[in-house]
Parts: sequence; C-alpha cells; structure tokens
Amino acid sequence: MNRVDAFWKPKGCTSYDVIRKLKTYLGKTKIGHAGTLDPFAEGILIILFGKSTKKQAIMMDLEKEYIATIQLGKTTTTLDPEGEFIEESPIGDLNENKINAVLKKFIGEISQVPPVYSALKRNGKPLYKYARQGVEVKIEPRKVNVFGIQLLSFTKDTVIIKVQCGKGTYIRSMARDIALELGTVGYLTSLTRTRIGNFEKDSAITIERIPNWLSTMV
Repeated sequence: MNRVDAFWKPKGCTSYDVIRKLKTYLGKTKIGHAGTLDPFAEGILIILFGKSTKKQAIMMDLEKEYIATIQLGKTTTTLDPEGEFIEESPIGDLNENKINAVLKKFIGEISQVPPVYSALKRNGKPLYKYARQGVEVKIEPRKVNVFGIQLLSFTKDTVIIKVQCGKGTYIRSMARDIALELGTVGYLTSLTRTRIGNFEKDSAITIERIPNWLSTMV
C-alpha cells in the first residue's frame, strides 16, 4: 500500500492519534504524516503509506491554508486554549483599516519566534519538554513565508483571519505577534487547516469514514 491521502483530524486528538487509528487496521504498514496539528486544532492532515513515506519532505513543502481565531486582551503559556492564563492587557478600539494595516506587516518573508511550547527541537529535545520542566531556552527567530492574510471578521476582542503560508510557520506565534502590533496581547482560540497544496476538506477522509475508505483499497 503506497499512497498519499488527506485525512481530517478532529479537535481533541493528536496527529499521531490518527495514525494510531490507521495502524489498528493496517498493522505493520509504514505510516507517516506531513505536518503536525496541535490537539486543539482541526483540519487537513496528509498521511503517507508504505514507500510513499519517502515523499514526506515534498509534502511538507506544500503551501498551507488556515483559518484562525485570535482572542485579544489575554494570553496563555501555550498561546492556545490548552495553556494557563498568564497576562491580560487592555484592547484599544479596533476597525477594519487598523487591523488590515497590521496584517500587511505579516505578508512576505517574515521573522518569527516559535512558541516555547512546540515540537521544535533544541539539542535533540523538543522545546515543550524544556517548558514543562521550567527551563528557559533562548529561541532564535526563524524566517518563514506568508503568502497572504485576509481579515474575515472581527469583534471588539477577537479577530478571525485566513492565512496562506509556507512550511515552518506557527500560527500561534502569528496570533501573538498580531496582537502585540495591535497594542495588546493575544492567543489562538481556534485553528483549522483548510488546505495543504491541492488537498482540501471536501476530499479529506474523516475518522468515521476510514473503514469505508479501506474497503476501496482491497
């Protein structure tokens, strides 16, 4: 079984939970994925099977699209709903022009500091393990590519955006930085990966559909 397919990861489970589910059906078949989604997030997860796992680097390079909701005025340790609240800050008046002016600053090749709670490794150890142990690690900014950001809607304390970006982009870091540019603090309350390359939601296989999908492989 040598395939590349798009699955839809639901909220509340890890990317590896999806692979674990597939392994219950496929046994010793080699399985990998291209691009982790945090447990609080949902969306497209590319799964590679058999010899197709050699295409992982190619799949990782594909453009990704997200819809993200940024909560302004407070932030958490993880920059998402799973962390502990650590700071609050007043929110100024928001308007479409002000928000769009800020969003334009994040289009193109930008410098971004990854979240302290991330799977990015330092000396072979994921950063989130250092964070859980209370060990401070200096995280160097990285260059990432953002191809487009669109403002979808906003309220007095939330901003919803659509982002098209390249590999290595942390939307949690983007939420933090956008909030700072707006003069406050912020974190992600929801994140949906709507596309990777040409893989979209309409063609993605849900967890419930895995048995039916497997029956077509026979």
